[in-house]
Order: sequence, then C-alpha cells, then structure tokens
Amino acid sequence: MIPDFYSIAQVADILSVSKETLRRWDNNGTLVPQRHPDNNYRVYHRSQIEHFEQAQVLFNSKWDEEITVKPIRKFKLLELFAGAGGLALGMEKAGFDSVLLNELDKHACNTLRKNRPKWNVVEGDISKVDFTAYKNEIDILSGGFPCQAFSYAGKKLGFEDTRGTLFFEFARAVKEINPKVIVAENVRGLLKHEDGKTLDAISSVIDEIGYKLVDPRVLKAVFYQVPQKRERLFLVGVRKDIAHNIEFNWPSPYTRIMTMRDALKKGELFDCDVPKSLGQTYPERKAEILSQVPPGGYWRNLPDELQREYMKKSYFLGGGKTGMARRLSWDEPSLTLTCSPAQKQTERCHPEETRPLSVREYARIQTFPDNWEFLGPITAQYKQIGNAVPVNLAYAVGRSLVTLLNDIEKINVISNISENKQKDEQIALAV
Repeated sequence: MIPDFYSIAQVADILSVSKETLRRWDNNGTLVPQRHPDNNYRVYHRSQIEHFEQAQVLFNSKWDEEITVKPIRKFKLLELFAGAGGLALGMEKAGFDSVLLNELDKHACNTLRKNRPKWNVVEGDISKVDFTAYKNEIDILSGGFPCQAFSYAGKKLGFEDTRGTLFFEFARAVKEINPKVIVAENVRGLLKHEDGKTLDAISSVIDEIGYKLVDPRVLKAVFYQVPQKRERLFLVGVRKDIAHNIEFNWPSPYTRIMTMRDALKKGELFDCDVPKSLGQTYPERKAEILSQVPPGGYWRNLPDELQREYMKKSYFLGGGKTGMARRLSWDEPSLTLTCSPAQKQTERCHPEETRPLSVREYARIQTFPDNWEFLGPITAQYKQIGNAVPVNLAYAVGRSLVTLLNDIEKINVISNISENKQKDEQIALAV
C-alpha cells in the first residue's frame, strides 16, 4: 500500500536529491513541506511529488505483479566471484538452481558451504577453473568481477586484449559455457572508469562473444526492500541467437523506502528484533566523542573543539566528509555498508547506542536472513557482508530474469511446434 505522507528524508531518497536540495526548494517555494495532520511533523503529501518522474515510477510500480513470478521450469545458475552468497541467495529465492559457485576467499567459501551444504562451491583462482563441462547446460551465468583498468594501446579492445584481467576470466567462462543469459554486477564507478573506456571495452567484448547487451543500469537498493543507500551497476546480456523478439524489463521498485527501524526491529522485513551478535568496539575517547553525535548526524554536529580533535588536519580541508563520525538514524536507510563499520572515513554508528553496528545488524541491512551464518574472524565476516549484493536486490533482479527466461522458453516451444508442423506437412506432401 502506497502511503499518503513522506518524510523529508524519504522524499530525498525517492527523488535522488540531497536533503540540502529539499531545504533550498523549501526556501525558494519550489517544494514546501506541510504539517502532518496527526503528529505535526513536516512532511510531503503524495500529491506534491507525484509529478516527478522518479516518484511516478514508484507510484506506478508493478511490484505486486512481479512478486508472483515463478519459473516455468527449474533454471540453472552458475555464479562467479560468489562472495558470501548475497546474489546467489536472492537468485535462489527467485527460483534458480545454483549448480556451481566459484570464489577465491576461503572464509566466504566456508560460509557458502555452511549454509548450503548441497551447493557445489569451487574454491580457488577462477583462472584455474575449467567450465567446459557445463557447455550449453546453464541458463544464466552471473558474477561481479572487480573493476580493473585495461591497456588501451589499440583503438578497440577485443576478447584477447583483456587477458590478465578478471573480466577476461568472466568472458572466458561465458565462451566455455555458452549460457542463454549473462548477468554482471559492479560498482557504479564502472560507468565513468577511465572516462567510460573500461565499460566500452567490456561492452565490445560481450558483443564479440555473442551476446546482445541490454543498456546497463544502476539500481538503487533502497527501492527494492533494502534499508540501505547502496547502488550497483548491472549488465545483462542475451545470447544473440535467442535475443530476437525478447525484451528484458528491469524490476519495478517497492512502494516505500525501508529504514534502519525496518532492518533492526520486528516488522515488515523481519519477524523479530535483530538477534544479539559479536561486533567491533570503539576506543574509549572515540566513544565519548561519538556519544554527542545525534541520530542522522556526523562530525559537523559536534561542538567545534570536538570537531577539531576528531578530524585533526581534515578539519581544514574542503568537502563534506559526511561519513566521518556518522551516526545512523532509525527513520532513514543506512548509508552504504563498507567492509568495516568502525573505519573513521566511513563510520556506521548504531542509531541509539554508541557502538559500531554488529555482525547481525550488518547482515540485516544487506537483507540476509538471520539463519545465514558467516564464518571466519569477525573482520572477515564484516568484509563478506560489506562486499555482498543485498539479497532483496538480487531477488528483484532474479524475478526479472525469470520472466526473461520464461519468455525465451515460450518462444522456443512455439518455434518447435512450428518446425514439427512444417516437417509433418513435408512428409505428407512426399507421400
């Protein structure tokens, strides 16, 4: 159900603008919040923002229709750079059957084996893995290869020119497996990496190895039942011989923005409050300083003398540095999780208690279920969670991929019927 009123923070997320921009619009009369009839908070009514294109996408969402999508047969998934299983788990929820997951990190591999003993987890360097046994057996090959620079000696890079990069290994796996569809996810920065040349090279190779690339898109996790302002770039390619008359549609957004309250408290996302778990701690003086930061605040909300003490030389440099001494807010999504919640540059302090987020709190913000156990030292657990694709984001993308594969299956059935009919007619004529 779409709500009637939205907080300033929610509207900032929906319209993809900063709260500072909304304050400017308030001051110049462009978009002025009103008082909520029940609690007198400053809010926006739905009618005030529904003319914005971003809001129209939200209000006209087909989420309820898409959530019912099921595969017409068990589709097979092979995943590279699998990490701790965020993408694989979301795809599993969408109905995919994982037949192989490759990952280099031993702790992440142990996490995968612990939670899914039946999964075929291949630990080790991808360059040493032979995928030819899976040729023509896989529906989707997925993976988040790291963003790396290529050598631009030539004007146009081909498959062999990318040798030595992890993208080359991804492309090699595609060539050996020949899946129907490929899905790659990456950081948003890939769009502009090396002035766009890296993405151009990747797109060129995907074309060379026989796949039609859908226009890449940055998906904001906050629109897909993920209480986190995380952005990931997705690339989807369909094998050219089956790409005719096929259209891939990106997932529709959920009808509201999830917050830290949704992540850590009993409610729509989880059926209980977040379980207790291990977590990092702050040194005594750091805790004393952060105790004075209000929910949703950061270092600029401290008294000047504490700003100077905490920031040191950075106090005199430009830029907002909004991640430093940052306390999260119950009523907003989390900032993007990093590999460490206590790192000074990317602070993620609990909304109420003066401590870093715990492991299970981290996992909930990434929408992992509470029974998904992470193995390894605590630093390795944070790293696994911080690097993961949010499960619910993967689930949403997975449903769109199921729809795509269902369409491909239906076209294949119709094509086979037509071919058989032509053969029958030819036999009849011959007789």
